[in-house]
Amino acid sequence: MAQSLGLTAYRALARRSEARMDAPVTPRPDGELVWLHAAEPGNLIAVQDLALRLCANRVGLNVLITLPEETTAPNRIAVPHDAVLIVQNIPNEHPGSVAAFLDHWQPDLCVWVWGALRPNLILEAAERKCPLIMIDADSKGFDGRRDRWLSNLTKNMLSRFEAILARSDAGQRRLVQLGLRREDIEVTSPLMAGGQALLCADSDLAELSAALGGRPVWFAAHVLGQEAPVVLAAHRKALRLSHRLLLIINPADAGDADTITEHASENGLNVIRWGGAYNPDDTTQVMIADDPNDLGLFFRVAPVSFLGSSLMSEKGGSDPFEAAALGSAVLYGPKVRHFMPSYTRLAAAGAARIVNDADALGTAVSHLIAADQAAAMAHAGWDVISQGAALMDQVIDLVQDALDTRAGQP
Repeated sequence: MAQSLGLTAYRALARRSEARMDAPVTPRPDGELVWLHAAEPGNLIAVQDLALRLCANRVGLNVLITLPEETTAPNRIAVPHDAVLIVQNIPNEHPGSVAAFLDHWQPDLCVWVWGALRPNLILEAAERKCPLIMIDADSKGFDGRRDRWLSNLTKNMLSRFEAILARSDAGQRRLVQLGLRREDIEVTSPLMAGGQALLCADSDLAELSAALGGRPVWFAAHVLGQEAPVVLAAHRKALRLSHRLLLIINPADAGDADTITEHASENGLNVIRWGGAYNPDDTTQVMIADDPNDLGLFFRVAPVSFLGSSLMSEKGGSDPFEAAALGSAVLYGPKVRHFMPSYTRLAAAGAARIVNDADALGTAVSHLIAADQAAAMAHAGWDVISQGAALMDQVIDLVQDALDTRAGQP
């Protein structure tokens, strides 16, 4: 009775709000659709990585990520060509908003990340036979006034989840306080971003490696036009100690490639454009590569990478795990707000180093271009990348099993 009254009271309160759901950014794609809710904004990058892993492991899978209201996602999503990944804000708790959301997306499964539960949305999804999984639960996700005063309502919601994974003992204790049995909650590592290994053609890697002939090389990726003079000045400094050093520059905007090429030439550097039959020879000092599809190739050949869009712009940086996942030590500027947790993890492990100007960048490149130094940072980066991999695999297995069951497969 108390549970029913609690739900009735909550729904009556929710109806007082105005029904609102952001207009869907796209029609529902054909095929299976998994809905991930990133309730904790600071862990959005890890949720995106989980989405990409899911797409890579199930052919034709589509993923919808919902965010708390007023949350915006960094521009970071690239998915396999046979899948769709959609990001939008979650609807409010008005029954009309909830119904419109579920009517449109018709999710085949929901993975709820962290906490901040929404009774109307969760209970309505359960009533529509949408399997529910909660991961990365933590005590801070369940400290709201509603969870204290309407504990039966919270227990009712939690009972609808087929599996619940908590990221800490404190999270497990809080869930037990809310009415779950301890044995129904598994304590795992936290959900952590691990990056995706960018692809490259083996033939391109072999050809470029042969052209380099073992000469030292560093890579500056996602470089903004206003950052290019700093990068080139740093290269000139590094050349004093390593005259065979090659710099590869990937402009953030391909339209800046001509300007950067001209600037390098005007400063006395022997520069070429990458592509086609153009490979660097022993006299090449700078190579401009404006195709973003080649990032995986250059992170593989460069033991040191500077990640641009981070020195003098509010763009918010670029994903450092792209470099770290491929064994490249990471240098970066101070303006990386969109990816701060990732840079913080790498820097704390000794896999990334911040630089603020051309002098600091040139010094860091000269120091790290020594094989042992770069290798130590790359190893530390790989350790960071590997953290949380077991949880990712576990969640993928849970999703695969639930979707197979739903589809009636053995």
